[in-house]
Amino acid sequence: MTDENEIGNEDVPVRAGDGVRLWTTRVGTGPPVVLCHGGPGLWDFLGDLAGSLADRATVHRWDQRGCGRSQRVGPYSLARSVADLDAVRRHHRLDRMVLLGHSYGADLALRYALEHPGRVSGLIYVSGTGIDHRDTWRADYRRNLRVGLGAHLARWEELESRPERTGAEEREWCVLQCSADYAEREGALERARAAATPWFGVNAECNATLNAEVGREAGTPELRAACERLAVPVLLLQGARDIRPHRVLDSLEAALPRVARNVFSGAGHLPWVEEPDAFRAAVGAFLAHP
Repeated sequence: MTDENEIGNEDVPVRAGDGVRLWTTRVGTGPPVVLCHGGPGLWDFLGDLAGSLADRATVHRWDQRGCGRSQRVGPYSLARSVADLDAVRRHHRLDRMVLLGHSYGADLALRYALEHPGRVSGLIYVSGTGIDHRDTWRADYRRNLRVGLGAHLARWEELESRPERTGAEEREWCVLQCSADYAEREGALERARAAATPWFGVNAECNATLNAEVGREAGTPELRAACERLAVPVLLLQGARDIRPHRVLDSLEAALPRVARNVFSGAGHLPWVEEPDAFRAAVGAFLAHP
């Protein structure tokens, strides 16, 4: 009988160490790049990003545990997420890989690289929130979010305040919030709706549990010291108009020994959407010489 974890095929689900099924797919040819989507509790909506890199890499996507097309089963923890990512690596028969993580996925990719540096040839950290405690930037983010919502603020606040939301209301709330992540306001709502189509729902338990754990680790001397020891080359990518303050990456950049940083002046939280050519060029150069 063939072991599913030994088949590098997107048609066969990854089996995590505890048997939970994880959805995965791949596109392109070239050196392996594994994407880690944001959230936590969302799903992989990075198909356009994967397609833009398919002429220079084999790009592997996956839905994290409890999210999207993966089995909706816990437990949820950073250690479990790192182990799940390693199961994806083994499934696709990758000795080493470049990790590209977006938002929370950037933090997950960083944690994996810290634990398994020998399995990571490079780390592309996109729109993450660094290693400082959230109190150093969270208030600015919440204020910028409200400004970014503009005319949709009242509706977002109404939905935000409800103790329970229907499925349709949950999607509307999520779309409104994500619309503030685009620097260009015209068309932002349409882009957010497209990213939420198809809609798989937000795993609230996963979101709350992992956010709490990331928050507890942020700002600790142990995390900073681990980053200072990381020998893996890292590329930090960030939109200058992200509603998360630009300074969130300063201490991470200072801690990493092998690091480069690109800031896209016309982009928000999803720079590959708003500055696709510049983003593709930066990633391509890193893949050529990580």
